[in-house]
Amino acid sequence: MDFNHLSRRDAMRLIIAALGTVGSTAQAVPPAPGGNAMLSRRIPSSGEMLPVIGLGTWQTFDVGSSASDRAPLEQVLAAFVEGGGRLIDSSPMYGRSEDVAGDLTERMGLRGKLFVATKVWTQGKEAGKRQMEESMRKLRADPIDLMQVHNLVDVESHLETLNEWKRAGRVRHIGITHYTAGGQHEVARVLEKHPVDFVQINYSASEREAEQRLLPIAAERGVAVIANRPFASGELLRRLKTKALPAWAAEIDCSSWAQALLKYVVSHSAIHCAIPATANPAHVRDNVRAGYGRMPDAELRKRIVSDALK
Repeated sequence: MDFNHLSRRDAMRLIIAALGTVGSTAQAVPPAPGGNAMLSRRIPSSGEMLPVIGLGTWQTFDVGSSASDRAPLEQVLAAFVEGGGRLIDSSPMYGRSEDVAGDLTERMGLRGKLFVATKVWTQGKEAGKRQMEESMRKLRADPIDLMQVHNLVDVESHLETLNEWKRAGRVRHIGITHYTAGGQHEVARVLEKHPVDFVQINYSASEREAEQRLLPIAAERGVAVIANRPFASGELLRRLKTKALPAWAAEIDCSSWAQALLKYVVSHSAIHCAIPATANPAHVRDNVRAGYGRMPDAELRKRIVSDALK
């Protein structure tokens, strides 16, 4: 490569890509003395601090209305907030998840402690408005903290609406999402064309395609990144179920593979929050611990990938 003729953008991407392989420093706020605060990142567009471990609701919050159906999720939300988590992410395509999350959040008095995110997932500007208003009603969140265009469906129409709603104070942040590596080229195109606050993409120790282009673009343009599928839809945890945790885990204060895999994700300097989904209170307590203690450096990040995938 001819480094004497790099454009400013290309040079910036190379620098960011190199920094991204090191444990986060510039945007991170370390835990308070005694480990009483979760590691947090600053949202570039608003300056708001966001804890690095969030909570997804795909499948896990799609339950019935009975007390027995919802009791475990009450425990999940309580443990999540107690552990320092804040961002909860949903979508109208997740069945009853928005309604369940909104009902529990209101009943438990947690709205002020959460950063509520959901998505619009339909064709047509007017249909999008109706869907977003319904989501905000279900989530008891108006204004809502983050509204995202799900999988880029009719992205131009919905971003036009969302920018209008942001100026009017109905949404606080706007974003776009995708969950496959195959969609990342189009996500990058939208990022380069439209100013958004957030991008949500798949990123894990086994799905690292975003490191090549998307994460550098997001960092360059000041876009916060939410990582979905941090366990590759559970595939990584299933393959590691019977594998002993390596000795290096103690170097980054990990007591489980889930914590190590999450620390791999959030130690990239471009990532602001990972959103593992669970309906198990013990699992959410384990997950939030990944937001505390030491983070892996570049060499240990390589070890995590090597040991998790071999």
